[in-house]
Amino acid sequence: MSTLSPLDGRYASAVSPLVDHLSEDALNRARVTVEVEWLIYLVDAGILPGEFSPEEREEMRGIVVDAAELAEIEAETRHDVKAVEYYLRRRVKYPDIVHIFCTSEDINNLAYALTIRDAVHTVWLPAAKRLVGAIEELAYEHRDQPMLSRTHGQTATPTTLGKEMAVFAWRLTRQLERIAKTEYLGKINGATGTYGAHVAALPEVDWITHSRLFVESLGLTWNPLTTQIESHDWQAELYSDIARFNRILHNFATDVWTYISLDYFHQNLAAQGSTGSSTMPHKVNPIRFENAEANLEISCALLDVLAATLVTSRMQRDLTDSSTQRNIGVAFGHSLLAIDNVTRGLAGLEVGTEALARDLDNAWEVLGEPIQQAMRAAAINGATGMDNPYERLKDLTRGQKVTEEMMRDFISSLGIPAEIEARLLELTPAGYTGLASKLVDHLGE
Repeated sequence: MSTLSPLDGRYASAVSPLVDHLSEDALNRARVTVEVEWLIYLVDAGILPGEFSPEEREEMRGIVVDAAELAEIEAETRHDVKAVEYYLRRRVKYPDIVHIFCTSEDINNLAYALTIRDAVHTVWLPAAKRLVGAIEELAYEHRDQPMLSRTHGQTATPTTLGKEMAVFAWRLTRQLERIAKTEYLGKINGATGTYGAHVAALPEVDWITHSRLFVESLGLTWNPLTTQIESHDWQAELYSDIARFNRILHNFATDVWTYISLDYFHQNLAAQGSTGSSTMPHKVNPIRFENAEANLEISCALLDVLAATLVTSRMQRDLTDSSTQRNIGVAFGHSLLAIDNVTRGLAGLEVGTEALARDLDNAWEVLGEPIQQAMRAAAINGATGMDNPYERLKDLTRGQKVTEEMMRDFISSLGIPAEIEARLLELTPAGYTGLASKLVDHLGE
């Protein structure tokens, strides 16, 4: 079967869990759920006459959506929510109550909130947490592995591989915590959010209280002030947070790609489950991380459009949100695909300790920083001959290759107090990692 979207073809297996929540069929199931629960609520609350036995409630809540039949009805109605209404009328005890006091957006906004919430908590968040957990494992496992830093692409103060992994794990975790706390808002208040028809029909009913109770019964947060639509601000907030997670993950993917190019990470071809170059047998291309970059960029582009578009509706209603929201699943799909790729890519990495050690041993110039700072501290404490430490280290290190012997000779020539000199002479690039290893413990906070 030919497909237009790669998410439905080449990458279907990686994103298929989202289909149960963010597909057209899933949306229609959620619409049916909202319509059924509203019908049950109106009767159970005594707002409209009738009675349901426990078996009847269970039967209604178990109504299966026949996509083909629903499509046939929609072909006549030319309206998706009206088609759901007619579909239910054929199957419930009180058909005349179905969709009463509702505008289509009363049903849609609640259905979207339910499907997006379930997609986030059932599929996207667990996958993202597994990925961050894998990064944390790298951080703890390699917290003591020295690594040469590269600020502006040039040799810089050494760190540890684990600490650099911990930085990303901590950043990503903050975003996951924000996403996990998302409020999913909903409303059910009529054509322009005024309960106008409700009051005209049944003025004695406390419609505001019942609206709140019904929305909250679905596990959503009630929005008391809306136009015809729920304003979608919560969606914009969620998509911005997920886009930020995506961008941090993109940064992680590009850094890991660079570490692979430096041989700080080796790729295990068997673990990657793929062929490298089609013509160069020695190559193992970092395709998992490159694929992730591309999909994160696509996801962010869509999430940015969703967040920007959904907060605007002309006066009391326009239909831009209806078309825009049909792409929510695509935005989530590209993010989930990227998460899957990075997770798989990490599983195939091995640390290149030889390359890490080699680069550190060839970067004695990085000790210019601690020597300079030690000279300044010694001068402040009364030592003499410590003038112009920055300039003296610049003359020694800038624009030339610095060897271990040159650095040790320089330290010995300073006339710095013996205790400080001994400490500096013990320094090596690999040993100059400060508190990097200890910082990894902040991941548990």
